[in-house]
Amino acid sequence: MSVLPIDQHLEHVQSILTHSNRLVLIAQPGAGKTTRVPLTLLKADWAGGQKLLLLEPRRVAARLAATYMAQQLGENVGQTVGYRMRGDSCVSAHTRLEVVTQGVLTRMLQDDPLLEGVAGIIFDEFHERSLEADVGLALALDVQTSIRDDLRLLVMSATLDIEALKRVLGEQVPVIECHGRQFPVTTAYRPSLSGEESVSHALRVAEEALSLPDTQDILVILPGVAEINRLVQVLEKTRPHLAIRPLHGRMSIAEQQLALAANTSKQRIIVSTAITESSITVDGVSVVIDGGLERVPLFQPRTGLTRLTTRRINRASADQRRGRAGRQRPGLCFRLWAQEQTLVPFGEPDIQQADLSGVVLELASWGVASPSELQWVTPPPEGAWQRGQSLLVQLGVLDEQQRLTQLGSRCAKWPVEPRIAVMLERAADLQAVPLACALAALLEERDSAERSLHNALALRLRQSQRFPNWQREALKLAKRAGVALRAASPEPLGPLLALAYPDRIGQQISPGTFRLANGKTVTLSLNDALAHQAYVVAVALNSAAGDQARMITGEPLNVVSLMALYPESRQWQARVAWSQQDGRLIGEEVQAHAGLVLARRPLAHLPEDAVIQALLTAVRQQPWRLFSDKLQQLRGRMALLRSSLGDAWPDWSEQTLMASLERWLTPYLTGIKRLNQLEKLPFEHYLLSTLSWPQQSEFEQLTPLAVAVPSGKWVALDYLPCLEQRPPVLALKLQEAFGWQTTPTVANGTVAVMIHLLSPARHPLQVTQDLASFWQNSYPQVRKEMRGRYPKHPWPENPLTAVATAKTKHRTAK
Repeated sequence: MSVLPIDQHLEHVQSILTHSNRLVLIAQPGAGKTTRVPLTLLKADWAGGQKLLLLEPRRVAARLAATYMAQQLGENVGQTVGYRMRGDSCVSAHTRLEVVTQGVLTRMLQDDPLLEGVAGIIFDEFHERSLEADVGLALALDVQTSIRDDLRLLVMSATLDIEALKRVLGEQVPVIECHGRQFPVTTAYRPSLSGEESVSHALRVAEEALSLPDTQDILVILPGVAEINRLVQVLEKTRPHLAIRPLHGRMSIAEQQLALAANTSKQRIIVSTAITESSITVDGVSVVIDGGLERVPLFQPRTGLTRLTTRRINRASADQRRGRAGRQRPGLCFRLWAQEQTLVPFGEPDIQQADLSGVVLELASWGVASPSELQWVTPPPEGAWQRGQSLLVQLGVLDEQQRLTQLGSRCAKWPVEPRIAVMLERAADLQAVPLACALAALLEERDSAERSLHNALALRLRQSQRFPNWQREALKLAKRAGVALRAASPEPLGPLLALAYPDRIGQQISPGTFRLANGKTVTLSLNDALAHQAYVVAVALNSAAGDQARMITGEPLNVVSLMALYPESRQWQARVAWSQQDGRLIGEEVQAHAGLVLARRPLAHLPEDAVIQALLTAVRQQPWRLFSDKLQQLRGRMALLRSSLGDAWPDWSEQTLMASLERWLTPYLTGIKRLNQLEKLPFEHYLLSTLSWPQQSEFEQLTPLAVAVPSGKWVALDYLPCLEQRPPVLALKLQEAFGWQTTPTVANGTVAVMIHLLSPARHPLQVTQDLASFWQNSYPQVRKEMRGRYPKHPWPENPLTAVATAKTKHRTAK
């Protein structure tokens, strides 16, 4: 067995895990961490003959790692070393090291939170930050800190955010760093030519690589299956003497193994997705052609839609890809972009860009209603988390208190996303369980966004041998459901899909345009047969157009089926709303599914509670009707007290008042039917009445409406500036302040009033909170400039001894 860089650290790894239950191992590509570390830890005393779990982010890497380690022991896979993944496993009673994909760990923890018989978990390639890995680590930490402090957790990768991991694993967590074994790799940049399509670009560079002397096998990395298939077809025609091998996650196990197996008789060109970024070594490869792109699903919490996005890879991924060329010999990497192209250092964790409904369901099954109850390397975003909760409530998986329902408990057992689990569980209501299993397998395929699911499923049922992955998944689901698949032509799929996508049931607005139950609008070509259906279920959408989405895949649905599936939509509900056109309340009874009105009829009598709710809605939609000048002055007075005297005084901010309309405004809305009646209500009196009588008295004393000035008048205070944390304003003619040296205060003397001294034309001459300073320093200049402009008004040399007046000199003399 050859010596690898990790070998010199194995004893240290053993030693640390003997005394500590957590460890971080940073080992560069080629170090041998994936295969050497697990086999070494099997011999540890703390393992005690129990199992170890090695988590791999990709199925291909899991199989290869298990196979390689079994060979090192001189055994077949399934003896000491086995693997377990969705739809495929090879383990036995003798298996002590299970290489599992990351979603499998979550299922094992849910089935047995104690993880009996498991001594440790190794998280390999954690830098990829898959959603399943983050959830798995959070649950494993919960188990370790609560009931299994003897459970060892080892996090490994080539590149890790150490500070983020320390925040979760503890600042004192041991960290081991190991350099990799890497042959030199020459990097060449080959940007595209003007107007060159991506596949043509990759083909041109592949031809260049083939022309070089001593070129071994070539690995071409492209973003998606469509690009891979196109390049493979061209290469098979132009280079028939070569072994052209596609490699991607949709292929069968046998096909993937064929692509990765070294072919000594023919030179290979492997055309792959990013799965080759994992820890596996692809034998024979000395040249990598990196397209520099990746295709990832991005979830948009605002719309509730997920769309595949092709984007530039990050620098860490580019380095991983480049390293494939130097695993076994000096290599060459062609990068299909310009050298000056800037790449971001790392990619975003999946948890920041994924639909979290599945995570919400997993945590609810774990007994956790909020992600804050667990420790996360990256916490789930609040918006996406709330969107996931809302969807599960709508599906009936969670109740309003975010607890699992009976349906939710059953759905959590299915190895599919929550929408599809609900469809499988409720399919019995339609006597369509076999069809649901066949449809679920189709929906789980990444390329299921076909124009017609009905046609795609019919083809698979008739010619299942052409679709081995679908057949395997469908049979597995059918076995779990206790039914047999039928090869007959499928029945209409709309009702089944409506169970999975209640929020995407669409009602035609006009041909080709539908309003969905979630309030969004979707469109499709008028040439599409679905364009003229009254109701559809929109399954696959392209949300690139902002608030509107383009329907890629959908099926028709009739309203009778919709009402049968959702009986609450049969109930007539009274609805009262403002008519902007008529300026009054309009009432009707409707049958509705979420935001879709299925039928309506006039409502003769307007229920009082519905009227009040409509009024409150109108106020919230048009807050300017509520916030009159008088109410704003009242709010300013209260804002002054809160800022100067503290939280003993209530919060009357706009946000708080709008949120609490039911408490302070509802009692006064009885009998209101028209918009002009609403506008005449004394809202400021209603708000003031929420204070007790002693509070109202103190409020009036602390924030007086007006101040007596030297001229003998009472001048109103303006409290609007207090809403912006500024003092109230007293605006008066300068002559009315003669002799006034003390600036007035409010709020028990804690806030000085801002005085605006005005000209006879009521234009500001000075703004001050210090009258004495104004008379001494600024008044002489003001007098010099103003006495010629306003000669009829007094401008005495000594304003402190002059008589304050609001009159002219002539009127004063009289």
